[in-house]
Amino acid sequence: MKNRKTDYGTIVLHWLLVGAFGVALLSGMRIATETPERRWINLFDIILPQDSVWVLHMQAGLVLVAVALAYAVYLWRTGLTRRVRLDTVRIRALFGRSEARLGASNVLLCWVFFVAMLLLIASGGALYFGLSVGHDTAALHWYSTWAILGFAALHVFTHFKIGGWSQLLRIVRPTGVPPAPKQLDPVELLTILAEQSTQSARDTGSADQQPTRPRPAVRVPSGAARLHPGAPAQAARGAATMQGERSRRRHPSLQSNAFVVAAAIAITGASFIVAVDRLDVDHLQVRRIDRADAPKLDGDTSDRAWRAAVPYFVATSGGGNFDGRGETRIEIRAVHDDTWAYFLFIWEDPTRSLKHFPMVKEAGGWRVLHHGLENGDERDFHEDKFSVLLTTADTTLAGDRTFHASPHPVAGAPETLTGRGLHFTNVGYADVWEWRATGGAMGWMDDAHFGPPLQPTPLQARRVVPYKGGFAPDPGVANFSDNFTIEEDEAGGPQLIAPLRLPRDIAATAAAIGPVDLDPNHGDEDGSRWFMTDTESVPYSADDDARIPVGTVIPGVIIAGEFAGDRADVRCAARWASGHWALEVARRLDTGSAYDVAIKTGTFMRVAAFDHSQIRHTRHVRPIRLEVE
Repeated sequence: MKNRKTDYGTIVLHWLLVGAFGVALLSGMRIATETPERRWINLFDIILPQDSVWVLHMQAGLVLVAVALAYAVYLWRTGLTRRVRLDTVRIRALFGRSEARLGASNVLLCWVFFVAMLLLIASGGALYFGLSVGHDTAALHWYSTWAILGFAALHVFTHFKIGGWSQLLRIVRPTGVPPAPKQLDPVELLTILAEQSTQSARDTGSADQQPTRPRPAVRVPSGAARLHPGAPAQAARGAATMQGERSRRRHPSLQSNAFVVAAAIAITGASFIVAVDRLDVDHLQVRRIDRADAPKLDGDTSDRAWRAAVPYFVATSGGGNFDGRGETRIEIRAVHDDTWAYFLFIWEDPTRSLKHFPMVKEAGGWRVLHHGLENGDERDFHEDKFSVLLTTADTTLAGDRTFHASPHPVAGAPETLTGRGLHFTNVGYADVWEWRATGGAMGWMDDAHFGPPLQPTPLQARRVVPYKGGFAPDPGVANFSDNFTIEEDEAGGPQLIAPLRLPRDIAATAAAIGPVDLDPNHGDEDGSRWFMTDTESVPYSADDDARIPVGTVIPGVIIAGEFAGDRADVRCAARWASGHWALEVARRLDTGSAYDVAIKTGTFMRVAAFDHSQIRHTRHVRPIRLEVE
């Protein structure tokens, strides 16, 4: 069989598309491992990238956009649109003979691919630029990817059925661009009709065998040329030629290489997207106010400072719970008085979740209610949380600076127990504030940081408790702690030792908790308090335990003392109402701590919300740049 070939432009664009989609697929699969129900992707961990995953994914997406533009222009400039033209002839061929049916099926598959690629690019752009970041857009992006993979398999199979290995290997055998079919030219049509008329007259004359009576001579006017039998046709051709020459003189055309034109347009389009990305930076205005107008930290959003502040809204997604969609919209307002910066964060949360590892006494002893605690991934019995990240890294995709996807991202450290990645930086620190609905009830956000990977503790090294990479609290102490501890059992697994403290007054603790509903998807009532203070509790003893009846529920959080040190730099107050949390926060513009990031123009912010989840927070791709007045 003769070796079949394909034009070089199609070959170059084809393999660019394959390469870019391959990089986008592998990096996207690594990103998808952060979705809890997709841990099966870790089976392919050996081939998935670990470094600069977000950057790789976005760069590959940009190349896909460029190749899509180039291919559309290339088909148009070369006249090869006939390859993928889905007309009535090909539609009828779908129900015809085998050879025609295969060719028509391949064209139909190409259109399925075009639609899937368009949806993939559109949904990816919407997710990146924040135009639509919800569950539905992410699902469309996910399923479009699998549609393209399915197309690739069917595309190869169809081409093999059409012409075997020779047909498949034509994609690596380049040749020139086949000439495009000429478009209808009215002048050329007149010439063809004139020639056909002349030929028809000659054929008729030679076929007529009967003698004809000579016609009388026709007197020609003086000065006119005598006509001969072919004169009308010659006159038409002459007129057509002259008209064509005049048309070409009036409409000169510049012949250019179709592939070069396609490449130029693709590069221009990609450059435009990059320019828009760099220029369209999300800003949060931090207005200056008088010190007397500073908002009071009480969870009330009616302060005059908040009414005058310019709100910024960001849609976040990719988290856990939130009515099963993992998304919430966050409103941010900010002001400063030259010493302190004040922030108001309002986000949608269907429930007020305060229960943090509650404990129930059963006949066999105390049981800590949890679903994922052993892996550090509690997703039911956990308090609501909110976190803020500040960094000076001038990069759009700071995720690759502070988060590293992979179940084993740190060489020499233990693997993660969740199969997900870890937060850490290679150089310097990123400032992290973490608010807890129960642990932060006394007015502090836990001031922490992402830094270089820490040495694992003995329990972390033996995978009894999760290794946390470079996430650690700032120096100092907090005033909250769990009412249990985790130790290693005889089999080398985790063992919960609980409770560490018991209520001093069972009735008073029950009254503070209020009505008990242990369904994690049901919120807690206003005024409900799911913690005990050190004065309201006593260290565990068997005698005190014996006086507590079976069925008693006690809090899983102990509040003792106050925050101190660098860990106490961020003050706060929160209130939940009508499906929204409102969190007021205050911190000095510059604390002077090496673990903190100064609040100034050029600092980048990211925010995340947790709905009764330990680590499954929402996220947004593009950072928010602070503009301090």
